[in-house]
Amino acid sequence: MKNIKSYVQENKQRFLDELIELLKIPSISADSAYKEHTINTADVVAKSLKDAGCDVVEICETEGYPIIYAHKIIDKDLPTVLVYGHYDVQPPDPLNLWTSPPFEPVIKTTDLHPEGAIFARGACDDKGQMYMHVKAMEFMTKNNTLPCNVKFMIEGEEEVGSVNLGKFVKQNQDKLSNDVILISDTGMIAQDTPSITTGLRGLSYVEVEVTGPNRDLHSGLYGGAVANPINVLTKMIASLHDDNNHITIPGFYDNVEELSLDERAQMAKAPFSLDKYKAALDIDAVYGEEGYTTNERNSIRPTLDVNGIWGGYTGEGAKTVIASQAFAKISMRLVPNQDWENITDLFKNHFESIAPKGVKVKVTPHHGGQGYVTPIDSVGYQAASKAYQETFGKTPIPQRSGGSIPIVALFEQELKSKTILMGFGLDSDAIHSPNEHFGVWNYLKGIETIPYFYKYFTEMYK
Repeated sequence: MKNIKSYVQENKQRFLDELIELLKIPSISADSAYKEHTINTADVVAKSLKDAGCDVVEICETEGYPIIYAHKIIDKDLPTVLVYGHYDVQPPDPLNLWTSPPFEPVIKTTDLHPEGAIFARGACDDKGQMYMHVKAMEFMTKNNTLPCNVKFMIEGEEEVGSVNLGKFVKQNQDKLSNDVILISDTGMIAQDTPSITTGLRGLSYVEVEVTGPNRDLHSGLYGGAVANPINVLTKMIASLHDDNNHITIPGFYDNVEELSLDERAQMAKAPFSLDKYKAALDIDAVYGEEGYTTNERNSIRPTLDVNGIWGGYTGEGAKTVIASQAFAKISMRLVPNQDWENITDLFKNHFESIAPKGVKVKVTPHHGGQGYVTPIDSVGYQAASKAYQETFGKTPIPQRSGGSIPIVALFEQELKSKTILMGFGLDSDAIHSPNEHFGVWNYLKGIETIPYFYKYFTEMYK
């Protein structure tokens, strides 16, 4: 294992070139126009796993995009690590805000990445982080240092709710049996402050539609006499928070996990500069639920946010109309003990109940998932901690994330194993945003660190 650092440096350019080629493929699962590209990406990932030393590689068809399954079983008496990742990416819109085309990867230097960062959609979420595991596997097989069995499950629908992965997991429990699940689809505090994600928020994602008159109307002839769906929708959305930014949906907080003051004090030990946070986002003040810090608001508290809103005329110039319809997409990030299906029902019932006369309201649930917390006294967590200590020279900080990986709770339910979240991205990597990027240093450090997880997990599992 000692030569992993030199192996990474010797193969640095090849590792970067291979990732760049993967990032060129626009595998946008949310847009059917990119279906062929997304399927092609599955083929590329499957080949990379074969080249990395997996003995079995299968492209498993689903009702949506394929799931790649691969494994290398060296001894059935040794523990098995199941690696999960995804090859689909978010849509790149708005394109005009990218400083370089989203599917033409380039390496640029930044203040946080003086050694360079790869700018492309999917660079950090999740192609770059998923590919770290492929290259770590390559090192272990080529150098005969793989200490245990390994399985891979890489899907193409994570960005649209893992629609078919749940079915696949339930139908293939024996194939996917494992002793720990390893995922890199999260981040860490900083390059000099490693951390391990110990909690994820759940998710409920809905679309709402408000319909008024049967056609767009002249705003002069009908303005003030007919309910304007856009006006109504914005008022309804505004009513979902009170003056303390507390969500007003009845029952929303009934099952929210309240952390103790001691637990909150432990969280507060993580390095954080509010001034730097605001400067990075170019804002002069933070905003959120009264009584909680910024790091608490974005990790241990539930949220409700509008992700998109539209209706009426938005083209160049003026068109004076009252739109027939208005729409919005809304996401609710949930904390442990909040059931996403229950929250979706609460939202639907409440939103429909506050609609005024003169309009019709439709709520369409899209997807969701449960929150997740992993204990820091597990063998998997301890192995990950030792791996970071080996390559960073520091003990990583346990940290709850504000993001969601809805399928993680299902893994524990169906496969009865814990998930370890070893992320190497940074908050500043702009995932889901224009100019997404992933530091070259972070990418290579991930490849260097992951084999140590296998080593320590196998030793400690015995």
